[in-house]
This record gives sequence, structure tokens and C-alpha cells, in this order.
Amino acid sequence: MRAHPHPLLQALVGDEAVEAFLSDEAELSALLETEAALARAQAKAGLIEEVAAQRIAEACRSFQPDWSDLAEGLARDGVVVPAFVRQLRAAVGEPHAKAVHLGATSQDMIDTALVLRLKGVVEILGRRISDLTSALRDLRARDGAMTLMAHTRMQQALPFTAADKIDTWLQPLERHAERLENLAPRLLVVQLGGPVGTRCEMKGHGDAVADAVAEILGLGYGPSWHSQRDRIGEFAGFLSLLSGTLGKIGQDLTLMAQNEVGEVRLASGGGSSAMPHKSNPVQAEVLIALARYNAGLLGTLHQALVHENERSGAAWTLEWLVLPQMVTATAAGLHKAQALVKGMSFLPSSVAAH
Repeated sequence: MRAHPHPLLQALVGDEAVEAFLSDEAELSALLETEAALARAQAKAGLIEEVAAQRIAEACRSFQPDWSDLAEGLARDGVVVPAFVRQLRAAVGEPHAKAVHLGATSQDMIDTALVLRLKGVVEILGRRISDLTSALRDLRARDGAMTLMAHTRMQQALPFTAADKIDTWLQPLERHAERLENLAPRLLVVQLGGPVGTRCEMKGHGDAVADAVAEILGLGYGPSWHSQRDRIGEFAGFLSLLSGTLGKIGQDLTLMAQNEVGEVRLASGGGSSAMPHKSNPVQAEVLIALARYNAGLLGTLHQALVHENERSGAAWTLEWLVLPQMVTATAAGLHKAQALVKGMSFLPSSVAAH
């Protein structure tokens, strides 16, 4: 699911690198990887024959989907997995078709496929936070001694330095890097619970199978979390916090770049259709918009924490609608913030000098 399907808007607020992990093709690839891992793990536990696991793995590698049938199945069943499993079983063929998806449920496949893709997203976010903090440290080393005027409640306060301003941007980012490192092990956990989350269909081997699937996929092991959505909720909270910090940077830059303030020079600005003399701080403004967008989406995403009993189709669907947008907005903000910081310079404040 792409966060912004319109190409023009995509040019302003999209991010191709993370959207590659959110595409239908990426989800299908992750579903196939998960089904192959499940088969390997169940063969190891003696639940299916080794030859069946090998045939399932071969079919997963060469699988060619009928996208129209998958779309129809999603519209009918509310989840793509039933149609996907039917197609995969047909590709595996007899006598091993019945070994496909044994003891699993749709949510096991969808959630594990999501986590597999979020693993790549987390790596991108981590790299970009590191790159942005490095750029801010470089800026502080170059321009940090410059005198600026501090403002409190939008009024001139007392002189301070560019280093003081940069630290208000840098320090939260350093904490966000630590947050991401700490939450990743809680987020990147395999989902395997079976029909009601008890792994009862795997004849006492459920925990061993889940552990093996996690090892094969490079994910963490844990009990089934079908209706326990705090992992996703915590990650969404992190995305909103990070976007908020980027929005703070954008807000400061738009104020400091005002003609009558003139404390920063940005590398480039946006033009006006009516006033050719203007250079609008477009990229900084986008950081503000993305921060407010994610803050609003967080409230919606956290509604998906409310599952009825052992599984909720409504809450689950809500996650699918909102989480990709939050991921894309955060990644786009990091990319734009780094470009802004690398291209900006501080200017001496005439007000602070006096």
C-alpha cells in the first residue's frame, strides 16, 4: 500500500526507498518467504515431510501470482491470505499441497510479512538518523560559535550561540537513535499463533516451530501477539516523536529564514507564481506538515490497539491504512532534514550583536 498514490504529491512528500518495502510486490515476497520458512520449520519438527518442505520452497521461489484473483480475494475475505494460499497450493501441487500453511492462520502470515519488511525500514531509519546527527555535528563545528538571538514565546530573549540552537535539534535525535535501537527487538518478532493464538494445531510443536521460523527469518521469538498490538503502537509512537523533532527543526528554520530575521541561509527555496523575488523555505515547511500529519495519524493508529477478544478485522485493517503513511512520512522527513542541514549556514544576528 503506497502512502501517496498521486505522482505529483509523491514528488513532495514521498520516499521511494521505504515505499519499496510497502508495495504489494514486497508484501507478496515476504508472504512467500514466510510460508517457505514455516514449511522448513515444520519439516524439522516432523509435522510435514522434508520433501514437502522442499517442494513448497521451490514453489515459493518460482511463484507467479494472479493479481486479479488476489484482489478479488482481498475484497471478499478482508485479507489476501486465503486467495494467496489457494494459489500457492495449486503451484505446489499434489501430493504436498496440504502441507502448505499447515496450522497457521492469515494473521500469522500478514503480521510476519509486515515485520520482515519493517526490518528493512528500521535499518533505513537508523542510517538516516545517524546521517542527520552527523550533519548537525558538522554544522555545529563550523558555525557553532556564531552569535544569535534566542527567542522565547516568539519574543527576543537573550543572545546565545548557533551551537545552543543546534543542540535543541541534535539531542532529541540522539535519544531517538537510542529509542529505535531499544524498540527494534520488541518490534521485529515473528507472529505464529494458529487459529486462536495458542499454536494448538501443531500438536505440541508450536513453540519449537515458531522458534525455528524466527531463526530462519532472522526475527525475534515470542508468544503469539494477534490481539496484542503494542508493538505496532510503540513503533508508531516512535515515528510520530521523530517526525515531531524534524518538524521542530523545520519550524525554527522557517522563522530564522524570514527576511526581517535573516539568521540562516538555506541552499535553495521555492518560487512564487506572483512574486518572483521570493524564495520560500519549502522543504522546511514540509517537515512541519509531515510532523503534524504523523501526530494526527498516531491517534488513529492507536485506535487499532483496541481488538475485540482474540482478533479484530476492523482494528487490523486500520493498521494497514495508517502505518504505511506514517512510515513514509517519517522517512521523507529524515531525507529532507538532512538535505536542509547540509545546505544551510548560519548568519550573524545583527540584533544579538547589539
